[in-house]
Amino acid sequence: MTNTSNMLFKSLLSNYPCLNKYVLDTSIIIDGEITRMLDAGKIQDGSEVIIPLAVLDELQSQASTNKEHGFVGLDEIKKMRDLCSKKNVTLRFVGQRPNIEDIRLAKHGRIDAIIKDVAMQESATLLTADYVQALVAEAQGIKSLHIRPPTKTVGLEFEKFFDETTMSVHLKEDVVPMAKRGKPGSFQLVQVGDEPSTYAYLNRIVKEVSEASRVTGAGSVEISRSGATVIQFGNFRIAITRPPFSDGLEVTIVRPTVKLSLSDYDASEKLMERLSDKAEGVIIAGPPGSGKSTLASSLTEFYVSKGKIVKTFESPRDLQVPKEVTQYGPLEGSFEKAVDILLLVRPDYTIFDEVRRTNDFNVFADMRLAGVGMVGVVHASSPLDAVQRFMGKVELGMIPHILDTIIFVKEGRISKVYELSLTVRVPTGMTEDDLARPLVEVRDFESGQVEYEIYTFGEENVVVPISKVKAGEERSGIKKLAESKIMDVVRRFDPKAEINIISDNRVQVRVSKEAAPKIIGKGGSTISELEELLGVSIDVEAKIPTLGKEIPFEVSEAGSSVTLLVDEDVIGKAVDVYIEEEYIMSSQVGKKARVKVDKRSDAGRRIVNAILAGQEIHLFLSKR
Repeated sequence: MTNTSNMLFKSLLSNYPCLNKYVLDTSIIIDGEITRMLDAGKIQDGSEVIIPLAVLDELQSQASTNKEHGFVGLDEIKKMRDLCSKKNVTLRFVGQRPNIEDIRLAKHGRIDAIIKDVAMQESATLLTADYVQALVAEAQGIKSLHIRPPTKTVGLEFEKFFDETTMSVHLKEDVVPMAKRGKPGSFQLVQVGDEPSTYAYLNRIVKEVSEASRVTGAGSVEISRSGATVIQFGNFRIAITRPPFSDGLEVTIVRPTVKLSLSDYDASEKLMERLSDKAEGVIIAGPPGSGKSTLASSLTEFYVSKGKIVKTFESPRDLQVPKEVTQYGPLEGSFEKAVDILLLVRPDYTIFDEVRRTNDFNVFADMRLAGVGMVGVVHASSPLDAVQRFMGKVELGMIPHILDTIIFVKEGRISKVYELSLTVRVPTGMTEDDLARPLVEVRDFESGQVEYEIYTFGEENVVVPISKVKAGEERSGIKKLAESKIMDVVRRFDPKAEINIISDNRVQVRVSKEAAPKIIGKGGSTISELEELLGVSIDVEAKIPTLGKEIPFEVSEAGSSVTLLVDEDVIGKAVDVYIEEEYIMSSQVGKKARVKVDKRSDAGRRIVNAILAGQEIHLFLSKR
């Protein structure tokens, strides 16, 4: 305790000379103030320290769900027990255990009420670090002391690992501390400690951060789930994980290393003009650590300087933005609910940091179509990947209305800018006019050159690199794209049809002998319709080149033979046996209307294997 705190505590004790019974609430235990007071002899010998069972159960519940305060509080009680035994101070656990309803209403003050009841029943003084708790106790006539312990808010333990080039520090129990240092796109992982971190040491760092965050108001708990907590403390984002989510206690601290303005990116005058006047569906893409969020922060300041109302969607809220910008997190765990509020405040632009999940893409699209200028940050290994992440989540034809500018960031600089537009024409590489369709053109922003075309072919969305098609480095449009569509159509007649691309405008189709007349149609009508539909000439060829009539048969097996049973009208005639389209053997039908094949022969083994594999066996009258 500081001298001021000591004097305050002594002054309070002087007003209550018989005070030697203290009831502790959850807040004073978590703060660690009681252990410090016991260690410094500020609690007299012979005193009683009472912990309500409701407090113990609350801390146990928090620890069971892997929340930091639960572990800190239980550790403090353990220290308290040891100190009380050494200092001749009695430690007791009293009161009723909270029921399910009490636990459910803990956030609404039910546990606090139980603690105050214990203080009243024991005629003890309530010690709390919660001002509201102390105020309510005094209102009820319960003796209480509000003790706000000194909290370290600067020079925290983890800060010693940071220098001006450090982006992130990685701490894990039983592992030597490591840090990423360098500049965006060029970081190196270096060792920043000599000894492996212990659990106790990491727990002390967590406690320091939690206390400093709460006391200063400069921090907030962005995510609190079983086994994982994320705290935003000033410029630092602290991610804490515990088992069972992770295999040990791990603390990762990240901060931005640079703060840039848009002019620092050497953006062209054309790009600056577009961002000022036209771009309202912007995606900032790049791999992790490339400087996406730094550019998003710079763009936020740029829009603010233009007199625009700017808001952010973040989880966690770690963008470095001007004070005029309000940073929103998920409302009741959902950005979809936050949209309803955001639209009421009428922003000109919204910066959506980390668009990852399907719901995030839907929210981005919904707000953009509602007329809000949107800037999204997306993890992507290439500029086009950012577009492809929207494909399948929103309709293809809507993408240009949602996205108009893709900015790809690599190694801290803008390496590529694309613009998107929607048009209707024949895709590059195709020649037939009736193949015209809506397609999305992806152009290099600076040169205006179309680099990719995105459109629907059959039932699939395809992305075609135009430069490769024109240079002949890939198969032509028909070979690359039409083959799957032709196959889909032809296999309606024969599921095992084969396609052979002869040229850009001609294909060969090999089907079963039964399917060939169906695909040709009466007077060639069906094949003509298919050729018109697909925009190519189709040559039809039967897979099995025999001219004989196919006859029905049944297969039976007895002893060492396989028997093919046929109708009596083919007795004495020669037949050919095929597996699929492969010739196997020829034989003569016997007097009992059967073809008998020895299993031990090559033909017999192949027929047995075909039956087991589910292959088709054909029997034809031989014309030889």
